[in-house]
Amino acid sequence: MKYFSLKFLPLVGLFACSVHAFAGNKDRSGQAGATELMLNPWAQSTGVFAMNVGNVSGMEAMKNNIAGLALVEKTEIGVSDAIYLTGTGVNIANAAIAEKLGNAGVIGLNIMSMGFGDITMTDYNNPEGFGTYHPQFLNIQLGFAKEFSNSIRAGLAATFVSEQVTNVGATGACFDAGVQYVTGKRDNFHFGITLRNMGTNMRFSGNGFAITTDNQPQSQNTYTVTLQYPSDKFEMPTNLNIGMAYDFFLDEYHLKSKDDTPKHRLTVIADFQSNSFNNDYLGAGVEYSFREMVMLRAAYRYENGIGNEATTTTMFTGFACGATVQKRLGENGPVLAIDYSYRPTMRPANGVHMISLRFMRK
Repeated sequence: MKYFSLKFLPLVGLFACSVHAFAGNKDRSGQAGATELMLNPWAQSTGVFAMNVGNVSGMEAMKNNIAGLALVEKTEIGVSDAIYLTGTGVNIANAAIAEKLGNAGVIGLNIMSMGFGDITMTDYNNPEGFGTYHPQFLNIQLGFAKEFSNSIRAGLAATFVSEQVTNVGATGACFDAGVQYVTGKRDNFHFGITLRNMGTNMRFSGNGFAITTDNQPQSQNTYTVTLQYPSDKFEMPTNLNIGMAYDFFLDEYHLKSKDDTPKHRLTVIADFQSNSFNNDYLGAGVEYSFREMVMLRAAYRYENGIGNEATTTTMFTGFACGATVQKRLGENGPVLAIDYSYRPTMRPANGVHMISLRFMRK
């Protein structure tokens, strides 16, 4: 712990200063764009509101704390699907792959697409509608992480952001950085810091901002004029996340040696998230695991004014829960994992359901 304190004191100080710089500001709420960058599409993480930045591992760490990508042992492939706000037609589809490059580190690719169903097109002359359009958001993320020792790992990621609404669109790029530290008798204390969505400004443009009209001056000549309306630029939702986790092995005292594998694990997590365009989040959660085959988890995340529809800036009630079932296919086959999470929301929405399927070659 002394080694950790001396080595990381400047880093912790830097991020502590960032907390003030990126602290939640109610006067800026709703002013950021590309807010789909705040969404985590993986069911395992969202079962605890993605507050497991200290101990998240594998390809899903790309949407949480990129440093956890370094824990991929060989290859991981996964897909996920989310029914976002049941009954609204909003859907999130996600796919990812991660590959270990020997001692060089781990590289990962994550593609997330967000659709909004069919929306009726209307204008001044057709208030009842004359067709439909299909908005589409696309995020493509490329990440790299490396384990520098048994205790320290770090990573970087870049994300291409595209938002298209028929004849109007915007593109941009942002970056993530993260660090994880682990210590303890069984590596059971986890600490993580990540700074996400640091990127370029975005601006919508396209033919949707142009209006063509006939202009007839005092003379008898008629000509056509095209007016182009400008759009303002907007920033991305930068946030700083600091989290810790501690593993309690409930049957540790019955093990004959430290090399024996505990059957029962209870992990307690705590997390603070500072948002530049939203209220800050503070929360805690717990996960129980039996033989790392069946896992149950639940969490609560608090923000100022939560539960009060007049003051809250989130649709969530604060609670989250989820479960995982995973098993190795054959003696030396890949591990197959199925994850599910649910987060209740305020009315009129009916909550967010997420399900993920992961294959891990170890």
